[in-house]
Amino acid sequence: MLPLMTCGLATPFTIGFAAYWLRSSWHVVAAGIYAISIGSFVMAALAYDRFEDMPGPLSGLVSIGLVVSWLGGVIHSAVLVPTMVRARRNGPVHQPPHQHRSTPPPFDLHQRTTAPSQQRRPHEPEWIGHYRVLQPLGRGGQGAVYLAMAPNGVRVAVKVLHDLVDDVARARFAREVDAARRVATFSTARVLDVSITGQHAYIVSEYVEGPSLEHLVRKYGPRDEDSLTRLALSTAGALAAIHKAGIVHRDFKPSNVLIGPDGPRVIDFGIARALDQMTMTSGKMVGTPPYMSPEQLTGAPVGPASDVFSWAVTMMFAATGRPAFGEDTVPAVFNRVLTVHPDLSPLPPALRGIVGSCLHKSPDDRPSASDVMLAIVH
Repeated sequence: MLPLMTCGLATPFTIGFAAYWLRSSWHVVAAGIYAISIGSFVMAALAYDRFEDMPGPLSGLVSIGLVVSWLGGVIHSAVLVPTMVRARRNGPVHQPPHQHRSTPPPFDLHQRTTAPSQQRRPHEPEWIGHYRVLQPLGRGGQGAVYLAMAPNGVRVAVKVLHDLVDDVARARFAREVDAARRVATFSTARVLDVSITGQHAYIVSEYVEGPSLEHLVRKYGPRDEDSLTRLALSTAGALAAIHKAGIVHRDFKPSNVLIGPDGPRVIDFGIARALDQMTMTSGKMVGTPPYMSPEQLTGAPVGPASDVFSWAVTMMFAATGRPAFGEDTVPAVFNRVLTVHPDLSPLPPALRGIVGSCLHKSPDDRPSASDVMLAIVH
């Protein structure tokens, strides 16, 4: 019974708990080795009624095992407990005590939203809510995107919206994201979680392996006819699914189309509308000028037809390496969007009529995303 009065028997449990807390496979191995070793000498000790009945070599071996396990428990506890305390102390920097979070649905996340660009810098957060930051993926006008580790060990993309500080805008953001989570995921990056409390609101989505369409075209040039047709079909299908869920993307552009191993994925849908309040209070623009529709520029109501217009400009970029209305000064781009009909000759013949109909200045004259998808198929 002597081992039961020491901390030696607790060693496997101490290391096992540390393995769970620190997500360390090496600690799992160490816990298993300790459990086997301690179990062996305890079974040997319990086989005799009295310690004096043991043969000399066996009693010596049991005594040595007892001392080693006791010392191992003390040493590992002295090392692991401070390590776990430091990990806890450095834990969620953005999560308040009673942070509201929607529970992610069961889902095996093996995808991510863009290729990592750099290691995490010292001033970057270590935690965002329950997500441990691994490294930054990018930064834009809306906020920053981070590669992070979910509590279940799966990598995700976390977008922190720095300027979404108004309570009304945050409530609208939560409603938009709830709708975005109902979007079919065959050509979109699935929305997994959202938080509207704490210092910054954030949204969590799949981590799609691969570059953006913008990066791909600028690095390797325009897409060929087959690649362009596949791109047009999959992205039109993604927009159709987004619109079916009652969402207007409002910022469809090449950098929001990721080329994953299983095909193109559309991201950042369900965010732009929530930023309208931020636009009115800070003067920032929701949308990217070369890809904005005429109704976005004139302040007219924006609906699914606006996304269809932006989709057509994006297809022109994929076919030529430049936006259909240029990307020089903002006033010049706006003027072309409102008055100029671009040259569609670089497009494959099968896509010219479809893209041309999507570039009508009047939203009522444009087809729906579902009609575009069917037109490509036929």
